[in-house]
Amino acid sequence: MRLVDTLTDLFRALADPTRLRIVALLGQMELAVGELAQVLEQSQPRVSRHVKILCDAGLACRRREGSWVFLTPGDATIAEPLEALIHAAGGAELGREDIAHLAAIRAERTAAAERFFAQHAHEWDALRSLHAPDDSVEARMRAMLSGPLGQLVDLGTGTGRMIELFSAQASRATGIDRSPEMLRLARAKLDGQPCDLRQGEIAALPLNDAVADTVIVHQVLHYLSEPAVAIGEAARILAPGGRLLIADFASHEHEELRDGAAHARLGFEDAQIAGWLADAGLTLDATETLEGGTLTVKLWRAAKPALARKLAA
Repeated sequence: MRLVDTLTDLFRALADPTRLRIVALLGQMELAVGELAQVLEQSQPRVSRHVKILCDAGLACRRREGSWVFLTPGDATIAEPLEALIHAAGGAELGREDIAHLAAIRAERTAAAERFFAQHAHEWDALRSLHAPDDSVEARMRAMLSGPLGQLVDLGTGTGRMIELFSAQASRATGIDRSPEMLRLARAKLDGQPCDLRQGEIAALPLNDAVADTVIVHQVLHYLSEPAVAIGEAARILAPGGRLLIADFASHEHEELRDGAAHARLGFEDAQIAGWLADAGLTLDATETLEGGTLTVKLWRAAKPALARKLAA
């Protein structure tokens, strides 16, 4: 397509007040189509038509999470200059009323998160009581991932705690989870932080090869029937020289966690994790053991050889 045709499509897509408002709103935060309709005070089908035009022009991107469809700005090479242009042309005035409506969206997300936590707090508290305190585990994780983290990917992000903990060290953070409900909780918790939250299966990540400098898998592997597949996927998305940090339980015999907490695996042996890492082309370079309860927490850190960069060149 010629440049003039591309520009014509872009400006045609923007030649509508509602679509300009949508572009300005997406520059503020990721929004579901239903939330966008609420802010714009328009019907969802009408908003969906505007969204399709913007997506076709590359000015917005759609991502499905369960029955919800979330929207983000389009390609950064287009979205960032456009955002600057809108700002220079008085974008604050353009979206003043819409921005005010975003406060209601944020408040509802927070309220939904609080309701969910209230309903499930007893389950999580019961599990936490079996192992070392979270702050002790997190302190050791931070010690094992000191310094800049580059592009950070958190697999099985849940409520987004790992992104909350490490985002200041990362140039960009991405959280992947299969649960739309968990992603909505994470979105409420991480509101205002520069991160990307996506629905996806840990065994088939929606990410390209070698896009991450750091990958975290925190208390996820014991829910999986095939942990080796998840480790292989983590290795695939790691760039040469990148690091993987796994936090999970040491091998134990608490069979009740299979039914009561949906644990598919009763912890892991060091040799087991080391073998899976080696099969994925990673080298185990540090381990930590945190006792302090019925369950022992283990941390395993591995690296992807930087030599792979030279071989691929």
